[in-house]
Amino acid sequence: MSIRLLPFALLSCAFLLFTSCKNKSYQKEIVEKTDKGLNILVIIADDAGWNDVGYNGSEIHTPNIDSLANKGVKLNRFYANPTCSPSRVSLLTGMPSSRIGVVAPISGKSNKTLPDSITTLPQALKKKNYQNALFGKWHLGLDISNGPNAFGFDYSYGFLHGQIDQYTHRYKNGDASWYRNDKMIEEEGHTTDLVTKEAIEWLTKKRDTAKNFYIQLAYSAPHFPLQEEEKWKQPYYKTIKDSSRVDFAAAMTHMDDAIGKVLETLKAQHLEENTLVLFISDNGAMENWYPTFQYDGKFNKGNDVLGSNFPLRDWKTSNYEGAIRVPAIAYFKGKLQPEENSNYIAISDVMPTVLSMIGEAIPKYVEGKNVWLSIENSEVETNHDIYVRGHIQESLIHKPWKMIRNRHKDGSPAIYQLYNIETDPEEKHNLIDEENEIAEMMKELLQNQFKKDDKTVNVELK
Repeated sequence: MSIRLLPFALLSCAFLLFTSCKNKSYQKEIVEKTDKGLNILVIIADDAGWNDVGYNGSEIHTPNIDSLANKGVKLNRFYANPTCSPSRVSLLTGMPSSRIGVVAPISGKSNKTLPDSITTLPQALKKKNYQNALFGKWHLGLDISNGPNAFGFDYSYGFLHGQIDQYTHRYKNGDASWYRNDKMIEEEGHTTDLVTKEAIEWLTKKRDTAKNFYIQLAYSAPHFPLQEEEKWKQPYYKTIKDSSRVDFAAAMTHMDDAIGKVLETLKAQHLEENTLVLFISDNGAMENWYPTFQYDGKFNKGNDVLGSNFPLRDWKTSNYEGAIRVPAIAYFKGKLQPEENSNYIAISDVMPTVLSMIGEAIPKYVEGKNVWLSIENSEVETNHDIYVRGHIQESLIHKPWKMIRNRHKDGSPAIYQLYNIETDPEEKHNLIDEENEIAEMMKELLQNQFKKDDKTVNVELK
C-alpha cells in the first residue's frame, strides 16, 4: 500500500467499523423496542414487471401494493435474478444462485434442489425459535421429499413447480404439483384464492402464537397461464385494448386484492407493528407466451402482450434492467418512514439483513450484505457489487457501472456490454469501446465472480 493511500484506507476502515457498530446497536434497539419480537412477511409476485404496479405509473390497479409503497420504503434499485428458481435460491441462501448451479428455472423432471450442506434462511431463523411457513410457489424441488419442509419450513402449502394451471393446479406437463406439508392433495379453486385463504387460516388459527414467524407468501400471479374471472377483467375493458394485457392486469389486481386481505389480517391480529413486510417480484415481466403442447393444448391461443418493464430494457431471462431490476417495497409500521430509496440492494441481501436484525449469526457462505441501515436511511449508501448470473447472460454491477457478458457454446469470443446505469438506466448506450479502463476493471471483477460459480454451469470461457 502506498503512503498516499494509507490515510484514506485508515479512514475507510474506521468508518466501516463505526458503521458496523452503529448498525448492530441500532438493530438491537429496533428488536428491543418491538416488545413482541420481529415477524417477517415476504410477499413474492411472479413475473411482475417494473410497470405492472400502480405506484410506478402502470395502468394496472394495485391499491394495496401502492399503499405499502406510499407508507413504506420504495426500494427502487432492488435486483433479483432473471428467472424464478434462481431468485428463490438467492433469497433463501444469501448468495448468487449460480454458486449451487441454479441459473435457470427448475423444470421438467429435474431432481435439482437446494443442497443439504448449506443453512437456509428459515433454518437459521429456527435457531431463534421462529416458526416458518411458505404459502404458494416453491420451485426449488419438484418432488414432495424436496419440498419446503425439508429446508426449514414448519408448514407449507401450495405448488412445487414453476407454472401451473390456476384451477387444476397441475404443471404444464400434467404432473401433480399441489400439496400441503408432506402430502400431495387435490383441491378446487383458483390458486390465488387458495393460497391467500391458507395463509390467513394459518395466521389466525394454526400458528404457535408464542413464537415469531417468517412467512413466504409466493403467488403464481401474474405468471401465465392467465385464468381470471370476469370481475377482475371488467375494469380494464375500456382502458386496455389487448385482451392478453387485460388478462394480465386482472391477475395483478386479483393478487393485489388478496395481499390486502393478508395485510388486514395482520392488523386484526395486532401483528402489524412488529412485522416487517417485504414485497418483491421474482424477476421482470415476460413479453408474451405462445404455448404449443403444454397443458395438452388447453391454452394454444397464447398471449401477445403480458407484462411491462417500461422504461427499462428487455424481458425476463436476460440480464438487462427490465429482467432483474424489480418492484420492491419494505414496510415496517413505526420503524420505517416513507421514502424513495435508490440504494443498490440484491435479493441475496435479504437473508443477512433479517438475521442481523434478530441477532443471529450469519452463515460463513453468505455473500449478501446487511443493508438495514441503507433501507432505513437512503443517505447511508450501499457500496457492494451485485453479481447476477442467468442462463443467457452474466452481469456485474459496480455502481454506477454495469457489465453484461454473453458467452457462446460454439467457441466464438464472448461479447461484452458496458453501461452507466445511473445516467443511462434504459441501457441505450454501450460504452465498452469508450471506457477502456473501466471496461477492463469490470471484466476482471465479473470473471472473479464467475470463477466462484458451480463448475457444472461454467462451460469453458472462450
